Formats: sequence, C-alpha cells, structure tokens
Amino acid sequence: MNATDTSKQAAKPLEFLSFTLGEEEYGIDIQKVQELRGYDAVTRIANAPEYIKGVVNLRGIIVPIIDMRIKFKLGTPSYDQFTVVIVLNIAGRVVGMVVDSVSDVTTLSPEQIKPAPEMGSVLDTDYLIGLGTLEERMLILVDIDRLMSSEEMGLIEKMVA
Repeated sequence: MNATDTSKQAAKPLEFLSFTLGEEEYGIDIQKVQELRGYDAVTRIANAPEYIKGVVNLRGIIVPIIDMRIKFKLGTPSYDQFTVVIVLNIAGRVVGMVVDSVSDVTTLSPEQIKPAPEMGSVLDTDYLIGLGTLEERMLILVDIDRLMSSEEMGLIEKMVA
C-alpha cells in the first residue's frame, strides 16, 4: 500500500479461534463464536446423520451438536475433559461444533493467509479461506458460514426448524 491509498480495510488483521481435530489445527472467525463449553450429554435425534450427535438445550434454545471429527472422517471420536463444543452463531442460527481441543485466539494479517492448495482432502476446498502461517504452525482456516450452511449440512435447518 502506498501513502495515497486510503483504504485501510485491506490490511485489517483477522482473529481466528484455533482448535484441533486429530493431528491438524484449524481456525474459524472468532466473530462467529458465541461461547465455548465442555461436552455434555446430547439428546439423539432419530435418523439424523451420524455426525449430528443430537441436540442440547442451551438456555432455552435447542442447539444441534455436530461432531466435526465424524464429519471429516478423522477416526473414532473420544470424549474427555479436553473435548470442547464451540457454540457458533451463524446467520442467526446457533450450532454447536465438537472439536478435540481449543488452543487460542490467533491474529493473522492478510499476508499470513495463503490460498489453500487444490488437493483431494477430507475438507472440500470450497470451505477453506486458506492457510494461516505463523512461525512453526499452520492453521487450516475454515469458512464456517459456508460449511454450516452448505447443502450437506442443510439437514440442521430441517431438524431444528
């Protein structure tokens, strides 16, 4: 950017909540996160896909709980004291996402975000913002809005509505 350029928005750093699924570290926009909770028992819903663990009542709101480890086929999930439910608020809907653990909030400048390479990964690159690079770490940045509102996740709306 040169001195005459007045648009500062392009260089605005972004904050991501980093979490782990299996061996990988992911990041989602911190502004979508409503709260973090431990994993509690859920009420199963008949005929729901396996990755939708069920629903919980969160202060009067029925919240679907999605286990991302099952969704991304990352082996058999285990639930322990480190298992976290990230409660998201996406387009006015509240959704819980089960992850192995939550690390921290990471601030990335646009220069630290690289485009995601095209590869036959478990996570469709349509749902990736890119890869966040920090010293020795690499965060897989997920476009959580797109992922949760995608057609395959659209079951949430039908079940909760």
